[in-house]
Amino acid sequence: KQWYQRRVPITAGNAAVLKTAVMLGTYIGGVTVTGSLVAYGKLDGRLSSAALLLPGRHAINASLLAANIGCMGYFYNAPSLAAGVGMLSAITAGSGIMGYTLTAAIGGADMPVVITVLNSYSGWALCAEGFMLNNSLMTIVGSLIGSSGAILSYIMCKAMNRSLPSVILGGFGTSSTGGGAAMAIEGTATEIMTDGVVDALVNAKNVIVVPGYGLCAARAQYPVAEIADLLTRKGINFRFGIHPVAGRMPGQLNVLLAEAGVPYDIVLEMDELNDDFPDTDVVLVIGANDTVNSAAEDDPNSIIAGMPVLRVWKAEQSIVMKRSLGAGYAAVDNPVFFKPNNSMYLGDAKKQCEALLEGLKRHYGE
Repeated sequence: KQWYQRRVPITAGNAAVLKTAVMLGTYIGGVTVTGSLVAYGKLDGRLSSAALLLPGRHAINASLLAANIGCMGYFYNAPSLAAGVGMLSAITAGSGIMGYTLTAAIGGADMPVVITVLNSYSGWALCAEGFMLNNSLMTIVGSLIGSSGAILSYIMCKAMNRSLPSVILGGFGTSSTGGGAAMAIEGTATEIMTDGVVDALVNAKNVIVVPGYGLCAARAQYPVAEIADLLTRKGINFRFGIHPVAGRMPGQLNVLLAEAGVPYDIVLEMDELNDDFPDTDVVLVIGANDTVNSAAEDDPNSIIAGMPVLRVWKAEQSIVMKRSLGAGYAAVDNPVFFKPNNSMYLGDAKKQCEALLEGLKRHYGE
C-alpha cells in the first residue's frame, strides 16, 4: 500500500472516531449536494434568484439539525448493521432537506459567497471521508479546500459588509441597513447609441471599464480585450476595475480577462482605483449592477447600504451597458441609471462590444 492508503484495524478505541467521520461526511456531504443544486439553479436562471423565506424557516432548520443530531446519537449505539444503515439514510435525507432550505433562503446577490461556503463544505466532507478511510491524502486535501473556502467566504463577506452567519441563514440587508423605507429614485434614463459611445471613448484621456456578470454571460471578454488594446495603443489610459464579488464566483472576471489576453497591470481591484473616478473621463460599465449601485452609499435604508461599491457615478461620464433597466440580483433599483451624467447603452454585451470595436476601428482607419 502507498503511504496514504495504510489500513488500521478497527478497535474499540478508534471505532468512535470512525463513526464520527462517517456521520460528519454524510451530513456535510448531504448539505453540500442539495445546496449546490439549488445554487446552480439560481445562477443558471432555472430557479428564481429571490430568497425563499419560508414561515418559521429558522425553526425548520433548527428542527432538522436536532433530528440529525438525534440520528447521529442513535448511530453511535446502533444495535445492528441495519439500524446503523437506517440512521445514515435518515441523516442523508435530513441533511439534503437542510441543504435545500438553507440555500433557497439566500438571495441571488449572495450567491458568490454561497459558492465559496459550499466549496468549503465539500472540503470538510472530504476531510471526514479521509478519516473514515484512513487516507491521509484525502484528509490533507479536504482540509486545504475547507480552510481556503472558509477564508475566502470571510473575505467576500467583509467586502459586502455582511456577516457570514447572516448570509448562511438567509439574512436580509447589510449590517448598516436602516429600518425606514428605501429612497425613491427620481430622474429619467438617457439612452446612447454606438456612435455616441465611440465619440466619448476616442475623446477621453482616462477610461475605466467595470465588468460584471453580464460580460461573463455574454462572453464579451474578447471584443473588450481588443477595445482595451486599441485604445491603449492610441495613448488612452485604459484600465479595468474589479469588484471583489463581481460575477457569480470569486475571481471569475479576472480569469476571463486574463484568458482574453488583457494585461494584468491594467486590471485593478476596487480599493486600488475607487478614488480615481473623479479624475476619469469615461466609465464603461458592462453588465454590472449591484456592485456600482450608488444606493449603497446614499440610501441608509437600502438593503445594500454600507456595501462597498465602485463609485462610477463620480466620473465625468458613465455609460452602462445592460440588456435593460432592470434591477440586479439584490432586487434593488440603481439610481446611477437615472443620473444626469449617465447614459444607458442597452443590448447584449457581446454584440454591443463588437459594434463598439467596429466603430473604433472605423474611426482610427484600421
